[in-house]
Amino acid sequence: MAEDFTLDQLRMFLAVVDEGSFSAAGRKLRRVQSAVSHAMANLENQLGVQLWDRTSKVPTLTSQGKVMVTSARRLCAEADELARVAQGLVGGLEGELSLALDALLPVRAVVELTREFAASFPTVELRVHTETMSAVSALVREGVCQIGVVGPAANTTGLTREHLVSVRLVTVVAPSHPLGGASKSRARGVKTEQLAQHVHIVLSERGDERTPDQAVLSPRTWRIADLATKKALLLAGLGWGNLPEHMVAEDLSKGRLLRIRPAAWSDDQWNLSLGVVHRPELAQGPAARWVLERLPALCSRASGVSAR
Repeated sequence: MAEDFTLDQLRMFLAVVDEGSFSAAGRKLRRVQSAVSHAMANLENQLGVQLWDRTSKVPTLTSQGKVMVTSARRLCAEADELARVAQGLVGGLEGELSLALDALLPVRAVVELTREFAASFPTVELRVHTETMSAVSALVREGVCQIGVVGPAANTTGLTREHLVSVRLVTVVAPSHPLGGASKSRARGVKTEQLAQHVHIVLSERGDERTPDQAVLSPRTWRIADLATKKALLLAGLGWGNLPEHMVAEDLSKGRLLRIRPAAWSDDQWNLSLGVVHRPELAQGPAARWVLERLPALCSRASGVSAR
């Protein structure tokens, strides 16, 4: 019956295909030629398919045999993958790893992290949640995610927290905005009374565990739940607000956004410390340990500032 064939027979079949003859496959596998020939005959009987044309001195694949090569390679590859997964699990490798990342984290760092993770842990399923403020720590505290990256205002009660990297926020407006002219007088700063006349676009958050508003200088506020939308509104000249410097560097250099300095804030007031958090009792597998060790360098490279 077809289901009685073995992986060893399939690997021997592929060795003959790759090496070009029974004898060459035998040398590669350190088997005598008669053992290879016998295995091929058994495989053909079990599959009910003639794989080899033996009418010439060197057996060649039949048309049916050529069709079987693709399936044989797939089955052997899947068996190898199964063996790797099992070996990893025996060594404590996680089957899945979930991360919760604050939206302030440089996207380039996230891309590089996932690229390197895929190469280092191809069998581990990776899940990435992007949230803001306390929503990140809530996912970690509830066990939805094993590791989180949070901003300084997040509630991290009950979690282990270590500094990861600093991200600088800058205050920007579009050239078309009434405050655009204030970018030419940054040394003096823009008075709060002047800022209060315009819409302040503020990053807010979803969910019940909300962090109080940070650094609001205008009674006219629009609350936005994600940085991409906030940036789009600022580019459209619909208000003023803070964005991570790494996110707007190109826009500032090309004049799509202008930087202003609110007089109420010092130049270094919005250097924000992002921290990595996890539950104290977390049993860190190889993939989680790798993320904790690799993330600081990737964040430092993406943000242009020193990591922990």
